[in-house]
Amino acid sequence: MTHQTRPFRFAAQVYRANTGKEWRDVAHKVEDMGYSALHVSDHYIGPGAALDPTGHRPVTMAPITSMAVAAEVTETLKVGCRMFCTSYHEPVVLAKEAATLAMFAPDRIEIGLGAGWLGAEYEAMGIDFPSAGSRVDRLEETIELIAQQFRGEQIDVDGKIVKATGFAPLPVPETAPPIMVGGGARRVLTLAGRTADIVSINFNNRSGVLGSDSVLTSTVEETHKKMGWVRDGAGDRFGDIEIETGAYFVAIEGKTDVTEEALIDRTGFSRAELRAFPHALVGSVDDICEQLEQRREEFGFSYFTIGDRAYEQFAPVVERMSGK
Repeated sequence: MTHQTRPFRFAAQVYRANTGKEWRDVAHKVEDMGYSALHVSDHYIGPGAALDPTGHRPVTMAPITSMAVAAEVTETLKVGCRMFCTSYHEPVVLAKEAATLAMFAPDRIEIGLGAGWLGAEYEAMGIDFPSAGSRVDRLEETIELIAQQFRGEQIDVDGKIVKATGFAPLPVPETAPPIMVGGGARRVLTLAGRTADIVSINFNNRSGVLGSDSVLTSTVEETHKKMGWVRDGAGDRFGDIEIETGAYFVAIEGKTDVTEEALIDRTGFSRAELRAFPHALVGSVDDICEQLEQRREEFGFSYFTIGDRAYEQFAPVVERMSGK
C-alpha cells in the first residue's frame, strides 16, 4: 500500500466542553458521525493577558482525563492527544499514563507528541521555556522512553535531558499504541520520520503565535520541503508511516458559518491559492472531496484532523470519503 492508496481517516479535535455530560455527548456524536478518532489538546491556561495575544484558543479539558472518559463511553472510536507537549510532562509519568490508557482501551489510543512552542503559556505557568534545540532533545528522548515502555523493555534512557534507568515498565500494553510526532521544522520532522508511526505535518510556529508567519511556513512549496524531511528521516520505512495534517481553514458551502470569502479576506490568498493551501478545505462537499484526493496524491496525506468549529458540518465528507 502506498501513501496515495492508503484509506482516508478523519479525527475531530475538540477544545471545549463545559460539563462532563457535554464531553460524553461529544464523544458519542463524533463516533456516530463516522470519525476514526477524537483528538484533545495539551494546553492549560485560560483567557487573559498571557493567552490572548497568541491567537490560540482556550482549552477547557486536561488531556489524560478527557481521553480516558471518551474511551470509556465509546466503543470503536480511537482517542488521542494532538499533541502532548513533552516539556509539560515528566517523561516516566507520561509513559506510564499513556500505557495505562492503552491497557484500559486496547487498540483505541493514539499518543501524539510534540516539542512545545507556545512560549507565553510556559511563562504564565512558571515553566522554563528552553531553546528550540533543547525542547527537541527532550522530545526525542521522551519518544524513546515511551517506546521502551510500550515494548516492555527495561527502561534505559541516558539522554541530555531525560535520564531514567534500572526498572521494568508497568503496565505494558497488550498492543502498543501508535505514536504520532508532529511539527513544522526540519529537525522535528526528520525525527518524526525516523521514530513515529504517524507523522503530523503542521505549521512551523517558530514565532510563538498563530498568525501570518504560521501560514507562510505551510505553503505548497514549504509542505513539499517538510515531506522531504520526513523521507530523509524515515528511509526505507517511509511507506509504513501514516501522514496526518490539520485542516485549519474549513469553509463548506452552505454549511459552515465561515465562508470561503471570509477566509480569503483573512489570509490574503486568492481563491486559487486558498484552495491549494495544504491546511485548507473549502468549497462544496464535492470540491472538498476532490481536494482530499489531491492532497493524498500530492503529499501522501490520508489522515485529516478537523477542528471543533467545523467537525459537525464536515460529517458528510467523512461519510463519503471513509465509506462509513
